[in-house]
Amino acid sequence: MEHAQTDWLLVQRNVILGLLLALAAAAWALLVWQGAGADMDMAMASPTMGMRAPLFLAIWVVMMVAMMFPTAAPMILTFHKVQVSKRQRGEAFVATWVFVAAYMLVWTLSGVAAYAGALAVEAIAARAALSPTTAARIGGAVLVAAGVYQITPFKDLCLSKCRTPISFIMTSWRDGVTGALRMGLLHGAYCLGCCWLLFVVLFPLGIMNIAAMAVITLVIFAEKVLPRGRPVARATAAALVAYGAVVLVAPHVLPTFMASGGMTINAPAAPMDMQNMPMPGSATAPSKQ
Repeated sequence: MEHAQTDWLLVQRNVILGLLLALAAAAWALLVWQGAGADMDMAMASPTMGMRAPLFLAIWVVMMVAMMFPTAAPMILTFHKVQVSKRQRGEAFVATWVFVAAYMLVWTLSGVAAYAGALAVEAIAARAALSPTTAARIGGAVLVAAGVYQITPFKDLCLSKCRTPISFIMTSWRDGVTGALRMGLLHGAYCLGCCWLLFVVLFPLGIMNIAAMAVITLVIFAEKVLPRGRPVARATAAALVAYGAVVLVAPHVLPTFMASGGMTINAPAAPMDMQNMPMPGSATAPSKQ
């Protein structure tokens, strides 16, 4: 009987892990398709990508599924394992999706904040008529700030909570649906505290820059999952500070400077018409006004 329960737990674990990875893979496919169909000059030069709030938020959530589900998998699987053990003892059981939903709620709200910040940046750029050189140097300063944040005590605290699922479960456990929601929100908050500036750097690098997203995903995964995660965080800090310093000296090395085409950024980009974007591989592209 005990052997059968162990086998069933393993099956459930594999199903949950498979679903998480399948959703992440589907999200990556959608992002690649979106990146192939977008007007990248406009999308990379505009913090909001020219999108309205609902569409920006939808893309943001897709990005979070693609980038965060693989790194959140150990915590989600640990939560499920404890819940199954409670059910086997006849105690209250809460479905794992409740924990995941609360976790994603934190990242969704962060997308709202990101959009508000992007709108503010565009408004400031429009009023100040920032040149590409100045805008790129601001981006370089953001990269340096992100690198410095990597070695702060707060980053280390949040990373330690994300790297030790058992410790988090033991110290933060709450029973019932409300407890699962609270735990999901708390883990999401630690995860956000660990990674938020790594996502902010996507704005100067290009919010639809697939290569940048892939590198950041690998960094986050290595920080949270690999045995030597903290040295990875410190190496990332050095790389970000070094690249940011280079951008401050030579602004043209920033991808969004290249995308600006040497024009002064003095107004937000026009909204992206997602319905009129060409399918990847099509022969035509939307005309530019």
